[in-house]
Amino acid sequence: MFTGLIRELATVKSYQNNILSIRSKHKAKIGDSIAVNGVCLTVVRLHSDGFDVELADETRSIIDESRLKDRVHIEPAMQMNDRFEGHIVQGHIDCIGKIEQISKRDNGVDFVISVPADQMAYIVPKGSITIDGVSLTVNEVYDDRFRLTIIPHTMQQTLFGEYQIGTKVNIETDLFARYIENILSHRQKRKSMSWGEIDTIQMSY
Repeated sequence: MFTGLIRELATVKSYQNNILSIRSKHKAKIGDSIAVNGVCLTVVRLHSDGFDVELADETRSIIDESRLKDRVHIEPAMQMNDRFEGHIVQGHIDCIGKIEQISKRDNGVDFVISVPADQMAYIVPKGSITIDGVSLTVNEVYDDRFRLTIIPHTMQQTLFGEYQIGTKVNIETDLFARYIENILSHRQKRKSMSWGEIDTIQMSY
């Protein structure tokens, strides 16, 4: 589990044969889970200046592999004694979004991002969303896109300062929105559900 708070801007050394090699100050261990641009990946090899992670076929079918270059966001998985900040992030990408508009404000920058229509049910005004691994708050929701405001600190400490119109980003929608939709869809299929069945659904998350 992650929080959506970026710990470091690391550098991609190479990406080939499903192996992503990263130069990082973070001292990883074999088997560690690390979110790279919001994607939960497993450390498979260590180097003096970083580590390698492996991308499964399922992951590669969802994300935009062309962005696995230059600098990337990384966040190690939470430890039991960590402070809980940001929001609950799984590192499971739901879809790719596209930046449609960028507008400067007095104290921040507005980004309008489009997503596939079937994902809009999980994007809630004032709710949480993860963009390339960054925990953010949704301001407004439209038919096939949403708006959020990035404060100066986040612009400076993340890759948002480099994003342009047309940039594709990894989107993880809110866990609780997906959880509620799952329960409701099951209830529609069956007129009633026992608490045991609801418990089983909950434990699957």
